[in-house]
Amino acid sequence: MQAVVIHGKLDLRVEDRPVPELGEGQVRLRIAYAGVCGSDLHYYYEGANGEYAVREPLVPGHEVSGTVDLDPSGELAPGTPVTVHPATFGTPEPGILDRRHLWPGGAYLGSASTDPHTQGGMSEHLVVRRDMVRVLPAGLGLRAAALAEPLAVALHALTVAGDVAGRRVLVSGSGPIGLLAAAAALARGAAEVVATDVLAGPLERARALGVHGTVRVGTEEVPPLSFDVVLECSGVPAAVSAALVGARRAAVVVQVGMVPGEPRPVNLAPLVSKELQLRGSFRFDDEIGEALELLARRPEIEDVVTHVLPAGQAVAAFEAARDSAASGKVLVSLRPGGAR
Repeated sequence: MQAVVIHGKLDLRVEDRPVPELGEGQVRLRIAYAGVCGSDLHYYYEGANGEYAVREPLVPGHEVSGTVDLDPSGELAPGTPVTVHPATFGTPEPGILDRRHLWPGGAYLGSASTDPHTQGGMSEHLVVRRDMVRVLPAGLGLRAAALAEPLAVALHALTVAGDVAGRRVLVSGSGPIGLLAAAAALARGAAEVVATDVLAGPLERARALGVHGTVRVGTEEVPPLSFDVVLECSGVPAAVSAALVGARRAAVVVQVGMVPGEPRPVNLAPLVSKELQLRGSFRFDDEIGEALELLARRPEIEDVVTHVLPAGQAVAAFEAARDSAASGKVLVSLRPGGAR
């Protein structure tokens, strides 16, 4: 089978690998699409995602969709369209028993955080535990279903923020996660959603999703004291500072975008003077079910996908994903014969 493999910084190869064998309680999938995520870009361009360095060949990809190839239990018929919850959860810990995604010792598809690495889904076949498989709702296509994982991340950020129905929401950063966060906020009943970015292309995509307003950072100011909830999706220090300015007094600010594991300058004065609640959001628990329902109900969310390239052009796909001015979500097609 074909697999996209990162061997280190700027060392990505498309390789032939044996079709994986099944273990007890596992299902083999035939992957159709795998999204290029920010962590995948870090592994390729930097050889590491934060503190997790590529120490052995790594198949990236945790945003996947495909069909069942073989389920020895007979529960899932061959050809059943599915996506995958990419996490295996670790050891329960007091104080976070209801937050499985925070339990220590867990793993995530396409991650160098474990030793050996947890191989991902950017390959023609993927073997996972049966409980990681999610059958698609009727009518939801495989291309849209590849957005289920990042949309679940966005929905979890809203869960961390609390009820946004009838509230004003600022989405800072209109990359793929920011776009999906805006769509999720609209779906959960926000009265107003405003998206920001430094580039025109992402803001155009945000408007296509139906946000109520956009702010181009650098040429326009974020309205101060205006938003009940802020979802900071860029991870850029200047954007974090601007987002704190936009929050009203006693607002909730959720840091969704990953930030480097090093000191960075952020102006925290508004956090103190306005008694803001600053919260972190990490991956998700089980919002992937809600994500699938939302994708089926709102097919326009699929427009977040701007590029689909075949596995043989994986380097080009990573280059496209890195160019946020021109791309939203970029998918790699593992289907034989092309991008579609």
